[in-house]
Amino acid sequence: MAHSNISIFVPHAGCPYRCSFCDQNTISGENELPHGEDVRRICRQAMAEIKNLKDTEIAFFGGSFTAIDREYMTELLEAAHPFVGEGGFKGIRLSTRPDCIDEEILRLLKSYGVTAIELGAQSLDDKVLAANDRGHSAEDVFNSSRLIREWGFELGLQLMGGLYGSCEKIELDNMSKVLDIRPDTVRIYPVVILKRTRLAGLLGSGKYRPMPFEKVVKLCSKMLCEFEQAGIRVIKCGLHASEFVEQDMVGGYYHPAFRELCESELYRESISNALLAEGIPLYPGGNINVVCAVAKGCVSRAVGHKRSNADYFRQHGVNIKFIADDAVQKYQCVIRR
Repeated sequence: MAHSNISIFVPHAGCPYRCSFCDQNTISGENELPHGEDVRRICRQAMAEIKNLKDTEIAFFGGSFTAIDREYMTELLEAAHPFVGEGGFKGIRLSTRPDCIDEEILRLLKSYGVTAIELGAQSLDDKVLAANDRGHSAEDVFNSSRLIREWGFELGLQLMGGLYGSCEKIELDNMSKVLDIRPDTVRIYPVVILKRTRLAGLLGSGKYRPMPFEKVVKLCSKMLCEFEQAGIRVIKCGLHASEFVEQDMVGGYYHPAFRELCESELYRESISNALLAEGIPLYPGGNINVVCAVAKGCVSRAVGHKRSNADYFRQHGVNIKFIADDAVQKYQCVIRR
């Protein structure tokens, strides 16, 4: 059964900073802080509707959970805890800042049934972190990741590609550092520039010149592939589709099917390499018919977002019929005449 979350948003609660990109109210679509009774109501409703409770976690997202007022944090945890364990949900997942983790807080979280902690690392480059007002260092990410692992929690990292001051080299370095940490999960969030944020002001003044959209898609697709091949589950690639984001964005890398764009990019490269290895040329005006075998469940990804790959190769003289084959690995393509 697929893993799922009962998401409870705590917008901007607990965070002592206002990062250059941050507007959690817009991102989450929430403005009101939940309280204990809200948590109990949401959990009771979910228990009545969800069948695979053992694969579902209660998830507190949208703020720096371990930095919120201790009494309020305890109220939320106490409300959620009775729904975890025997006959209930798998556990509790939360997101927080890398500099808001220590032994004492981990002991408390463990006592309330927290199972997974995601760190909003965003970048692992100190200059980029400082330029975007993050208020923590890359070393905080490494130290907190180690502690979380030592205490037996599932570790997740959240990355934000294309931030102010970043570049292709920094993004690839970030990827290598994450591979060294080897978290259990990663969320890849290419930056979306929202109204009322400092990034919007920097963009308007010309001081912030984001990388081209296509380059960020290529970088994120490489991360997606490298992380998955290393056994790191990529649970999100691209900001979730939201009418609030679409209304407030002024730039950046938002697309409602961003992961699909990245997977299409990976398959286009794989198909091109497979054709090259078979000596099949790409040129407009050609008319070569081939069969391309891909992993089971990946035919639509190989065809591409809105048939982008099928159309691209047809325009370059190769007509491809895609088939599924259990023997083919994900993102691999095998050409058959």
